[in-house]
Amino acid sequence: MFASRLPSTSLLLGALCVLALLVAAPPARGELRGHGGFVKGVAVTPDGRRAVTASFDYTVIVWDLETQQAIEVLDDHEGAVNAVAVFDEGRRALSASDDGTLRLWSLADGGHLEHVFTGHGGKVAGVAVAPDGRQAASAAWDGTVRLWDLVAREQLFVLDEHQGNVNAVAFSHDGRHLLTGSYDSTIRYFELPDGGGRPRLMATMEAHDFGVNALAFLPGDGQAISASVDETLRLWDLASGEEIGLLRGHKGPVFAVAVSPDGQWAASGGVDGAINLWRLDEQRVVATLYGHRQPVWALAFTPDGRRLLSAGGDEVTRVWDLVSRREIGASGAVADAALPAAAEAPDSRGAELFRKCVACHSVTADGGNRAGPTLYGVFGRRAGALDGYNYSDALRHSDLVWTEETIDRLFALGPDAFTPGSKMPLQRMPSAEDREDLIAYLKTITAPEGQTR
Repeated sequence: MFASRLPSTSLLLGALCVLALLVAAPPARGELRGHGGFVKGVAVTPDGRRAVTASFDYTVIVWDLETQQAIEVLDDHEGAVNAVAVFDEGRRALSASDDGTLRLWSLADGGHLEHVFTGHGGKVAGVAVAPDGRQAASAAWDGTVRLWDLVAREQLFVLDEHQGNVNAVAFSHDGRHLLTGSYDSTIRYFELPDGGGRPRLMATMEAHDFGVNALAFLPGDGQAISASVDETLRLWDLASGEEIGLLRGHKGPVFAVAVSPDGQWAASGGVDGAINLWRLDEQRVVATLYGHRQPVWALAFTPDGRRLLSAGGDEVTRVWDLVSRREIGASGAVADAALPAAAEAPDSRGAELFRKCVACHSVTADGGNRAGPTLYGVFGRRAGALDGYNYSDALRHSDLVWTEETIDRLFALGPDAFTPGSKMPLQRMPSAEDREDLIAYLKTITAPEGQTR
C-alpha cells in the first residue's frame, strides 16, 4: 500500500491518495480498474478471452474479459510502461517502457518474466510483434527503431532514418512490411526481405503537420492509417506512398488508432477523451463514444470485431459493445466489488472513501498482493517490510512504521515531503475529517484476526 517504485499516479497509494478525485465519480460498467496511472497500452489475445494492459504505474496487468477481473500483475519494469503486444496465441506478451527496455512475458501459469531486451538509449514508446511471433519491432525516443529476434533473443537491426523521437511501429498482416512513425512528422515504410536481411526503405510519407503517434495497416496491407498531433488521421496508399484520405474529428492531438479485423471500421482516440468510430469506405465518423474523463491513449478491437477496448488517462480500460455503442460489464464494474465485512456501516464516509481501493488492495489474510500490497495488518507494520512485494529502495530501507499518525501525516503532507525518494503519488488529502474517517475504516477492515475490529 504505502510503498513502491511507482510514479506519481500509482495505485499502490492511488487507491487512497486520489480518493478525493474518484469518490465523486459514479460507479461505471465495462471498466478494467486496477492501474494506478495512465493506461498507455492495451492488447487482446486471439481467443478474445483476455486483455493485457500497460500503465504509467510501471505494471502490466492481465485481465479476464468475461469477469473483468485482474488475473495477474506483472511489475518488473523500472519505468512507465507505454505499449504491449501479445503473440504466440496469447501465451506471451512483449512490453515497452520508459526504462529503455522491452520485457518478454510468459502469460501461462500466472505469468512471469522470461527475458529483458536492452539496447535502446531512451524511452521505448511503441512495440509490435510480427504475425509469426519470431520478430519484434520497437520505437524509441533515442530516434531509432530496432528489430529483435524473439527466438534467439537478440537484436537484429537498428533503423535510424527518422530525425526525431519514434513513437509507433506496425507490422503488416503478412509480416513482409513495417511502418514507423515519428515526431519528425513522417511515416516510413519498410520492406522486410525474405531470409531476414536488413529492412529496405520503400517510401517516406510526409503529409502530417506534426508528430505521428499511432499507425495501423488495413487488411490486405495495401493501405494504412495514421494518427497525429496535428488533430488528424490520414489514410495512405502504400504502393504509391500517397495520402488518400484526411479524417478530421478530434479536438486536439490524436494518440491512438485501431482498425477492425474486417477493415470496415477504425477507432481513434486522443487528448479530448472522445473515441470516434469511422466508416473507412466513407471516411466519416458514424459514432462518438464518451466515457473517459482524460485522454485516450490506446485502442484495441476484439478478434470478432464486436467489442472495443480503450485505455485512458483516467487509469482505467473501458470495454465497449459496438452494436449498442455502450460500455458493457460483467454484472457490474470492478469499482462495485463488495467491500469487506466490517463493524462500521457500509455506507459510512470511510467506506465510501475506501470503495475505490478494492480493485488493487486486498485486506484479508488470504487476499494476497494485487497491484498494491495487501493492507491486512498494515497498522504497526514497518514500511517496505511485507514479504513478496517489490518495494522501492527508499521504503525497503525505511524505519517508518505505519500508524494512525504516520498515515495521517502521509496524506496531509504528501509523499514527496513525508517519504522523499519513494516515488509514491504526489496527491494530498487536505481534509482532516476525510483522513480521520478513512483511517478509522482502515483500522476496522485490516485488523488481523484476534485484534479489535
